[in-house]
Amino acid sequence: MGQPGTVQSVDRAAQVLEIIARDGESSVGRIGRELEVHGSTASRLLASLAAHDLVERLEATGTVRLGVGVLRLAAATRSRLDLTAQAGPVCDALAEELGETVNVAVYRDGAAINVYQAQGTSTVAMHNWVGDRTVLHATSSGKMLLAHLEQDAIEDLLASPLERFTEHTITGATVLREQLQQARENGWAQVVEEYEDGLNAVAAPIRGPAGDVVAALSVAGPTYRLAPGSLPATARVLLRAADEISRRIGYRADVTG
Repeated sequence: MGQPGTVQSVDRAAQVLEIIARDGESSVGRIGRELEVHGSTASRLLASLAAHDLVERLEATGTVRLGVGVLRLAAATRSRLDLTAQAGPVCDALAEELGETVNVAVYRDGAAINVYQAQGTSTVAMHNWVGDRTVLHATSSGKMLLAHLEQDAIEDLLASPLERFTEHTITGATVLREQLQQARENGWAQVVEEYEDGLNAVAAPIRGPAGDVVAALSVAGPTYRLAPGSLPATARVLLRAADEISRRIGYRADVTG
């Protein structure tokens, strides 16, 4: 029986995966009996799961077991958990050193998703960005992630109308292309009151074992503390921290560079 508020078919599909995970493999009849559904219903559930490679049928026995799709999902989760686990101590130390808010963000479906945040001693009631989707063109993490996408993906974003958040938000494609090029050349990106009035930020890339940019490390603070003129010096500190996180998750410049 599903929990209140759940979708029955999804709830049953999840139960099927749990049964197979518990038993190693199972038959349509056994799954139907445990779920207390007709065999045809169990068969349709398994067919849907098989279409996404979440289960696979063993021809020799007629039973089913978990498929490679489960491994893909597990790998994606493990990658994110590994990133936050390794980045956490570095972010905490960086936030303490700079006294400002430090975030780690990853690219997902046209946005930057924050997966870790550490607050410095100078921050007061700073918004918790973990789990939030933020735009690419008006945030430092977003610009850094955008700068390392495939060129087609960059052009797709620049071809769409870009939302203006403050009078300083850059919405022109030509200027943004120049900023993305600078971010790639300098190794860091910045925003000056482009997403929120009075808030500045700078971001650096976090690289995975293959050398590709898998996340962005950023520090943000009010303009009276994190003034535009101080951003290059802050970026140098940030780059060292980003390099440390990259090293922790398997990047080796002497091997991949």
